Amino acid sequence: IKRRDVNALDKRPIRAEFSKTDRAVYISHLDLLRTMQRALKRAMLPVWYSEGYNPRAYLNFPLPLSLGVESGCEYMDLYVVEDISCEEFCDRLNAVLPVGLHIIRAYPPVNKNTDITEAHYRIWLKCDAPADTSALTAEFLSLERIETEKRSKKKGIVTLDIKPFIKICGQNMLDDGTEELMVMLPAGNDMNINAAALTGAFESFCASKGVAVGYIRIQRTGIYCADGKAFE
Repeated sequence: IKRRDVNALDKRPIRAEFSKTDRAVYISHLDLLRTMQRALKRAMLPVWYSEGYNPRAYLNFPLPLSLGVESGCEYMDLYVVEDISCEEFCDRLNAVLPVGLHIIRAYPPVNKNTDITEAHYRIWLKCDAPADTSALTAEFLSLERIETEKRSKKKGIVTLDIKPFIKICGQNMLDDGTEELMVMLPAGNDMNINAAALTGAFESFCASKGVAVGYIRIQRTGIYCADGKAFE
């Protein structure tokens, strides 16, 4: 089938949920886009291509992940132009994806990208010995203001107090002295706070105390809509 004929066929939307772990956390969003485009081509999947002089597989990522953050709940939207089951779509794409990227499931989209309002993260922090990570974390979270720099399209770099937007859902001290936090942060078009902004503010706080943070790990575990339900 010629490309212009394929583009004329009815398009069927598919949302693919995938994980990004291991070495893949260091793939930037732009490189992730290229990786997925190449994988779809290698898998010979019947995806819809944009029209014009430089056709590309149409892909949309509802909430792009920051570099260095792992996740088990990433999403990619696309269209297919042939009748293919979601199971076959997953199997064929997983067969060609690099280590660290794995399609969990595929299904017709339920929510719109604009429905996203929050994201849930697990964060692990550990300061260099002999510092008490638990005590430093408690002191940090009790601050009246937790400031970070945020880029604004209109104002450039601005200082933002993120303390009012942080929801601590759980907190544990692990046996090795690592502090584990479960945090909900705003996400989406209206307000988006990166979990790395929170850990960066924690590093700055510890530095002011003469303490170095030796271990930081961030994992996104859920994306939610305004009604509290998981994004699908």
